[in-house]
Amino acid sequence: MTKRRVIFAPMDRLKQIESFVAVATKGSLTASASTEGVAPAVIGRRIDALEERLGVKLLVRTTRRISLTHEGSAFLEDCQRILADIANAEASVSAGGVKASGHLRLTAPAGFGRRHVAPLVPGFLALHPDVSLSLNLSDRVVDIVNEGFDCAVRVGDMPDSSLVSVRLADNRRLCVAAPSYLKRAGTPASPAELSRHECLTLSSDASQTRGWAFTVGGAVTHLRPSGRIDCSDGQVLHDWCLQGMGIAWRSTWEVEREIAAGQLVALLEDFAAPPNGIYAVVPQRKHLPLRLRLWIDYLKHTYGDAAYWRGRRATP
Repeated sequence: MTKRRVIFAPMDRLKQIESFVAVATKGSLTASASTEGVAPAVIGRRIDALEERLGVKLLVRTTRRISLTHEGSAFLEDCQRILADIANAEASVSAGGVKASGHLRLTAPAGFGRRHVAPLVPGFLALHPDVSLSLNLSDRVVDIVNEGFDCAVRVGDMPDSSLVSVRLADNRRLCVAAPSYLKRAGTPASPAELSRHECLTLSSDASQTRGWAFTVGGAVTHLRPSGRIDCSDGQVLHDWCLQGMGIAWRSTWEVEREIAAGQLVALLEDFAAPPNGIYAVVPQRKHLPLRLRLWIDYLKHTYGDAAYWRGRRATP
């Protein structure tokens, strides 16, 4: 007998994706079904239909727990972004003349927040005068759910799938040095040559435990270069690098403007490791307040412009 091909309507596909995201983030068919007010079997059938349509297994379901497969983890991030984009598109139409109001509680890493979050706040508040805002800058990973924050900006990989993340921009790590240092010490042609250079590294008690990451022979490898000085503060390493004291391994969000201005030179770009991301992270919510949707859109619009990172464009 010929197997009958089932054609899913766009609404069916969206429901399947919404159910998959709900189950993946809540870790339970029952919890997802309870939120929607349907039987767990309905959610289960949607997941089965989604996996059948895609031809891959997204979830591993046992009597005790539900976990994501490798394919499921990758698919989840894309689905969360798609659903956030749909919500934002609907909001831009349905909000109409409604003005954003109320209070936003935001958090970001200290260094990134000082450079790329705090400077955006005045422009955002000028556009939305009925919104007030609190910004917390901290290098610890803030528990936004239990500490009552509306949104966190985070840099790096996103391991916690219980939160909704929106990718705002790519972030890479690069070796950089001042022209004065390179004139004095020469330019390394490969990561192996870093052993002959002064490298400005984070102290052993800092978070960069695996060392500097490079792509060598198609695989990511980590090196732990050494130098005469190290420091636990990344901003100090950045300043030392600008002064020509050695080579540093810094994020593009920190050095791209100096590279564009000729104050720093990017090194070993052919060996750069794959980028991670800059994200807006929010608690799992079905309907985000207009003020929060507008804040995330503001970040996406700003960070999505390559000229912004080079310092050649005024913020919106």
